[in-house]
Amino acid sequence: MTTSATSGTGPTENSMRRALKRAREGVALDVTEAAVLLQARGAELDDLAASAARVRDAGLEAAGRSGVITYSKSVFIPLTRLCRDKCHYCTFVTVPGRLRRAGHGMFMSPDEVLDIARKGAALGCKEALITLGDKPEDRWPEAREWLDAHGYDDTIAYVRAISIRILEETGLLPHLNPGVMSWTDFQRLKPVAPSMGMMLETTARRLWSEPGGPHYGSPDKEPAMRLRVLEDAGRSSVPFTSGLLIGIGETYEERAESLFALRKVARTYHGIQELIIQNFRAKPDTAMRGMPDAELDELVATVAVARHIMGPSACLQAPPNLVDGEYERLIGAGVDDWGGVSPLTIDHVNPERPWPQIDRLRERSAAAGFELRERLCVYPEFVRRGEPWLDPRLRPHVDALADPETGLARADAVVEGHPWQEPEEVFTSSGRTDLHRTIDTDGRTGDRRDDFDEVYGDWQALREAAAPGMAPERIDADVRAALRTAADDPTRLTDAEALALLHADGPALDALCRTADDVRKSVVGDDVTYIVTRNINFTNVCYTGCRFCAFAQRRTDADAYTLSLEQVADRARQAWDVGAVEVCMQGGIHPDLPGTAYFDIAKAVKSRVPGMHVHAFSPMEVVNGATRTGLSIREWLTAAKEAGLDSIPGTAAEILDDEVRWILTKGKLPAATWIEVVTTAHELGIRSSSTMMYGHVDQPRHWLGHLRTLARVQQRTGGFTEFVTLPFIHTNAPVYLAGIARPGPTMRDNRAVTAMARLLLHPHIPNIQTSWVKLGTQGAAEMLRSGANDLGGTLMEETISRMAGSSYGSYKSVGELVAVAEAAGRPAKPRTTLYGEVPEERRRAAAASDGHLPELLPVLE
Repeated sequence: MTTSATSGTGPTENSMRRALKRAREGVALDVTEAAVLLQARGAELDDLAASAARVRDAGLEAAGRSGVITYSKSVFIPLTRLCRDKCHYCTFVTVPGRLRRAGHGMFMSPDEVLDIARKGAALGCKEALITLGDKPEDRWPEAREWLDAHGYDDTIAYVRAISIRILEETGLLPHLNPGVMSWTDFQRLKPVAPSMGMMLETTARRLWSEPGGPHYGSPDKEPAMRLRVLEDAGRSSVPFTSGLLIGIGETYEERAESLFALRKVARTYHGIQELIIQNFRAKPDTAMRGMPDAELDELVATVAVARHIMGPSACLQAPPNLVDGEYERLIGAGVDDWGGVSPLTIDHVNPERPWPQIDRLRERSAAAGFELRERLCVYPEFVRRGEPWLDPRLRPHVDALADPETGLARADAVVEGHPWQEPEEVFTSSGRTDLHRTIDTDGRTGDRRDDFDEVYGDWQALREAAAPGMAPERIDADVRAALRTAADDPTRLTDAEALALLHADGPALDALCRTADDVRKSVVGDDVTYIVTRNINFTNVCYTGCRFCAFAQRRTDADAYTLSLEQVADRARQAWDVGAVEVCMQGGIHPDLPGTAYFDIAKAVKSRVPGMHVHAFSPMEVVNGATRTGLSIREWLTAAKEAGLDSIPGTAAEILDDEVRWILTKGKLPAATWIEVVTTAHELGIRSSSTMMYGHVDQPRHWLGHLRTLARVQQRTGGFTEFVTLPFIHTNAPVYLAGIARPGPTMRDNRAVTAMARLLLHPHIPNIQTSWVKLGTQGAAEMLRSGANDLGGTLMEETISRMAGSSYGSYKSVGELVAVAEAAGRPAKPRTTLYGEVPEERRRAAAASDGHLPELLPVLE
């Protein structure tokens, strides 16, 4: 069926009857049935609307808001009307010449913005709806010049800055609509806005790709890109508003497909706070001025079908100013919200359609049996959820306006500015600070968090997403020919040959490992290197939602802890006293942690132990620090280096393939951002390790792609010190407990990965490290015979793998590491972080304390 949404033949009587019956009975609809119901008219539409209203009513009852319809009292702030897109129906967007002739700047000035916000606050408004065009600086030099003149790197930087001023000087809560955003943009804006939004509009790609389409020539309207934005919002735990624009040329099937795409995102991440169904209204002076408006029946039917598809818990809005007072029909079709309504500003996107008076909206809602209640820009469910959906910096601002019982707006709230600031006393010692020691004696309190079923997203959706990637591939390449290439010149291995070797087993695997070991010997010799180091995990409080991680805890969990700066420095000093040359410091993404906290940690260690090498802060922590401070990644790393940071661990890489990455983690940085961080660090002279965690929902093709990516980065920067294999520890990993991941890699996998890392990274990364904490001593010795040359560190404390279920302890003495090397028939040698010679004084200190270390570890309170 390819029926146009504005013309053509309708569905058959039988198909409509069947679809209506399924809707009445609450049976899940498919795309075909939804497309049929979108064409319901007359008595059939009344039937459809009635069943949709029942679904809505059940949801309101479950939410404790029976008979309530909401709205947000807001001001509309068009921060800039410049845009790089050319949507054929839009009158919001203009050009620099018109702005100049009208006496306007390229962007609204802070004074102009705050004037509107203050007036809105005086009228009791609580939302500042900040709307603007997509990335205007990419198209208009005038926009770039304005940003440069005012000290902003990009439009997002100005949005962030003006949002803080609105919070501090007026008390309004910013709701941000800056268009297409990257994952990093969400991290930058989340601390300054409790909610954000972007209309999906449609998933019909042809309306974007074909000349004459409404989105042709608009790079930001590509449907896959917009869906990625919705997914990144969910991954970042940002309450997000989206929706459809109906009647722009899509077919009924395409409209139904768009609704199902929205449902998929909503179910996967639980972050779609509101769905707007907006009807197209033709505007003069646009390319689509001659296209008919979407009729009221179209809107009513779409609202009703959306309600059936999205379910009772969804919040559904239809803008009241885009209909001619037919509010009762929209309520009867299943809406439960009227969106933002302003007593002060016009709807700048639809300036010809004035907002209804709030009293009038209240009367008409009451006539339909509903009480009109004010909400905030962030919906009640997310107000009550709290972390991780509301940043701690925003919590006081939201609490000042929200009813703690309902999450709706408080009728008696005073709208006034409050300081936007970092939480105080971040580095107060709290929780199970002896976990580094007692994890080996007492273990963890439970195998999973209490919020296991919610915090990681929808497990069923993940199972469906993971299934295709876990399917093994057919390998046609000749393993024997691949082995000959590897032995002759591993740099000439093709992808097909490399993939064949990654699948090698039996005698072929033995031959592969011998070849890799020969390459190892020719490059770095027989010495097995190790480092005397101490891990310091300064907090395990984290809300990122990595599904492989058993380390992260909520602040209220029994195993949660945060160290004070004094405790971090004490542990570094203890490590130095027993011969360490390095501390490796990483922690959870604690919501209270300011972006400058990492500088404080580095300074604390350097102040206490000036000679200690600070190897700290994963790329995820770097991005977290940068986005919370408003600095660029380069600026943040420069400041961190000045504070004492010497090198960074290349963790948080997992698998550098977003197909796998978004199964493993809900909110961690994308692969491209990981690459950006390490590349920038290398350019600044901050070297890093590189890693790969494997054996979960991945396949050898993903390992190959990951290793090729690392080799390319190393060829460009030369900044990687080593490659570290990290076998997945499954025991307590949420993604395994949910029945999605494999129980870690096999010994075959470990040998193949180690050997192929040696060959595929040759000659660019000479050091291949194996992990005794994940593989044990025998497993580590086997990897030394398969191409590895480094055993990593003594660690002294290791919490992350132990929380995941590793059974190989948290500490290895120098003598024990030497024994592992000897088991592989090789000598052992200490090293520094950068693989240099260890000073004799450090060697003596390590030898004097070796074997007696565990007694020295606890930090006395």
